[in-house]
Amino acid sequence: MLFPRSSGILLHPTSFPSRFGIGDLGEEARRFVDFLAESRQTLWQVLPVGPTGYGNSPYMSYSALAGNPLLISPDRLRDDGLLTEEDFRDLPEFPENRVDFEKVAQVKIPLLQKACENFKAHASEELQQEFRTFCESKVYWLNDYALFMALKEAHAGDGWHTWDAGISKRHPEAIELWEKQLSDQLLFQKFTQFVFFRQWSAIKHYANERQIQIIGDIPIYVAHDSADVWAHPESFCLNQETGEPALMAGVPPDYFSVTGQLWGNPVYNWEYLQQNDFDWWVQRFKFMLDYVDIIRIDHFRGFESFWAVPQGETTAVNGEWVDAPGEAFFTVLNDKLGKLPVMAEDLGMITPEVKDLLDKFEFPGMKVLHFAFGGDADNPYLPFQYPHNSVVYTGTHDNDTTVGWFSQVSEQEKESLLRYLGCTGNDGIHWDLIRLALSSVSSQALIPLQDILGLGTEARMNFPSKAEGNWEWRYWHNALTDDLRDRFRTLTETYGRVPKKSD
Repeated sequence: MLFPRSSGILLHPTSFPSRFGIGDLGEEARRFVDFLAESRQTLWQVLPVGPTGYGNSPYMSYSALAGNPLLISPDRLRDDGLLTEEDFRDLPEFPENRVDFEKVAQVKIPLLQKACENFKAHASEELQQEFRTFCESKVYWLNDYALFMALKEAHAGDGWHTWDAGISKRHPEAIELWEKQLSDQLLFQKFTQFVFFRQWSAIKHYANERQIQIIGDIPIYVAHDSADVWAHPESFCLNQETGEPALMAGVPPDYFSVTGQLWGNPVYNWEYLQQNDFDWWVQRFKFMLDYVDIIRIDHFRGFESFWAVPQGETTAVNGEWVDAPGEAFFTVLNDKLGKLPVMAEDLGMITPEVKDLLDKFEFPGMKVLHFAFGGDADNPYLPFQYPHNSVVYTGTHDNDTTVGWFSQVSEQEKESLLRYLGCTGNDGIHWDLIRLALSSVSSQALIPLQDILGLGTEARMNFPSKAEGNWEWRYWHNALTDDLRDRFRTLTETYGRVPKKSD
């Protein structure tokens, strides 16, 4: 899909300021949207918003469709009459600039449980009917998700493939028995999803009214320990006896890693999916398009071919490339859902076949300025090489911040960058790269908020080689100043990325 010239900010909702220790869908989300609108932006990109497990990675969620309950705003629940200010009286001190996920869960989950009890006891008939309508409209995934999460709690967090065979293999009599035993927990799980999507829809409406489009993120793979794999094992390459992945996802050895990357997610049984007209994927995209305006597909190349590593391997060395039915898949999606508003993450080693797939469906690929200055004039990440149908970033959630990156690159890269810019970097290297991104021919430009704020490595969102300590960064209250707003707005106007007036 060809997008109009525009720009925006990459920021995950967990990074908002909040007295509850983690960003949420309350007032600070609206203040951020106001900042976007006042600086003439039209795009807000978020990372996946699903419930996370160990490591807190939004790319390893317990569900491809559910929302993270920790993002629910208790203040909004108070406004709905489901909590009171008295419930917040003994809040502990939280770190101002990072999320302590364990501490947050200890505080917020009891608040959500209390809100659920108050909902059962006191909610208006109108709100109860809204809840019933939500549950009925989302039955195709909500029931499986609620039971999965309740079962995980009943099994002390153990993975579904270790449960008794009756429930791990979803025997009807076992499901009926567990549903009766866990009825209260099922209601709680459905309630949290109801209030999450109620609050999310309100934020999306608020953003859309101000001409802000939300870019959501679809990870190509889902976690093995997820409601999706438990409920739809036939869609994945699993060991039929143990339920473990028979083939695991990853990427092969390359310049950055002699053993490649072994992610551990099960790869898809594409033959089965294609026989069923990609129904699981169609439902996933259809659902996403109800809650976001544009979809970014992570690891897009996996739709053309993917690296599959046999069960039992501890590195990605002994994998092989397997063809995927990408063209047939996106044709079905277009036929069923219309022209898709999709951006593709096409970083890394991209083959001509992947480029052909991008071009056929007019999906813009990504360009990252941090990658542009380590080679010669043939480097495809140099702005003069960009096609119009592309999305330029200073850096992504997997990169260092621009200030942190510039402090650590080689002198040769620094010289190459400054020569390209035709300046000395005295204006702040982050603003130099923001200007370069906005001035490029790419139809879309996205800037991580850390770069707008001029922060260093301490504000990095993710270190891909680290298992812990990621996804924690938060910005502080009142960080979005009028000076930053005006400076960003001036550059946006200078390079023709302002929103068009609606009719």
